[in-house]
Amino acid sequence: MQNITYSDKALELQAIAKEIAEKHVRPHAARLDKAQEYNYEAAKACSEAGLFGTWIPEEYGGNGTGVLALALIVEELAKADSGFGVAFAVNALGSFPILVGGTEEQKKHWLPMVASGEKMVAFCLSEKFAGSDAGGLAVRAYEDGDDYIICGEKKWTTNGGVADIYTVFAVTDPESRSRRLSSIIVEKGTPGFTIGKVEDKMGIRTVPVVETRFDNVRVPKSNLIGGRPGLGFKNAMETLDYARPGVAAQAVGAAQGALDYALAYSARRRQFGKPINSFQMVQKMLSDMAMKTEAARCLVHSVASMVDNGRAAEAGKKAAMAKCFATDTAMEVATDAVQVFGGYGFMEDYPVAKFFRDAKILQIYEGTNEIQRMVVARALIKETANLGHLNAFIPKEEQSSFSEEPAKTS
Repeated sequence: MQNITYSDKALELQAIAKEIAEKHVRPHAARLDKAQEYNYEAAKACSEAGLFGTWIPEEYGGNGTGVLALALIVEELAKADSGFGVAFAVNALGSFPILVGGTEEQKKHWLPMVASGEKMVAFCLSEKFAGSDAGGLAVRAYEDGDDYIICGEKKWTTNGGVADIYTVFAVTDPESRSRRLSSIIVEKGTPGFTIGKVEDKMGIRTVPVVETRFDNVRVPKSNLIGGRPGLGFKNAMETLDYARPGVAAQAVGAAQGALDYALAYSARRRQFGKPINSFQMVQKMLSDMAMKTEAARCLVHSVASMVDNGRAAEAGKKAAMAKCFATDTAMEVATDAVQVFGGYGFMEDYPVAKFFRDAKILQIYEGTNEIQRMVVARALIKETANLGHLNAFIPKEEQSSFSEEPAKTS
């Protein structure tokens, strides 16, 4: 069991995030959702408050508060608008490849710009024919003297167009299995790098999700994360272990936001002369929603604390558990919130419809929940090697008393 310690600084940043959410996020969520526009006002407020430095160590310009503080902040922002929760957290996802795998020179150059909010970041991994299977990527990076030339197209780049820095995963050695991929930093404005289709999404409509295109994009070898090719797959997997608590925190925020609206509405809505929260069926729904949200929160904070305490390498199974459980919870709680609102919950005039639409993507992106369950199951199977002492308490399979030969007939 991981001890969870909430530092004074983390709680201070959480309080700041809550204030920003109520002042700059919630009032604009419905309007920006309909328009599919980014909340620049809220991003500026986060930058001025120093929130983008939360996950970045002090030596690289951040405040070094860590992943648990990141989870607290993301939850507050996502409670007000899941889309902006994603928009904020994706900066952590995009900069983690540099933080966990970059050279010292790369960290000193790029991370201070992220920490200050001067530069937004995006993460370019998925492609049309490669999502969960990161080993199946097709975008190529060709070595050419002191540069790499990147060719191909990435799909579903969150924050694309808004971001200034893109961490791009590309094939540098197609003949290798273990060292096939590399991760490379590409800056906005580099010749040949363009934003393609802007997706028309079901939910999280306040953050852009786009195609990113690389038409002979030339970048210096100094942008190769880690300083040598072949480290991309390892870099991606380590990044996702660091980032999944943030995704799970988005889900906790979404669940809590939907629950809050359901609680407020059920106290006001009257049927048969009473508020509907006095009926046992509604009470059961509300209590189940609250219990699962709190359980998800505790699991997320436990994993985030593991990462902060230098145990990220051990956190894979729990990170997958947290992402899977929290996002399933967000979808379930949002669905139940719509049910509590009844017919009004189906109308876009009411905020729970947006929570419902926003929740679905959380079960899909940054590793589908089917993949998360595979990660958990494989870890459990490996751990059975430590359970040999239980075999003595498990009865041996009984031999069948029936003949395996078919009966002969006369």
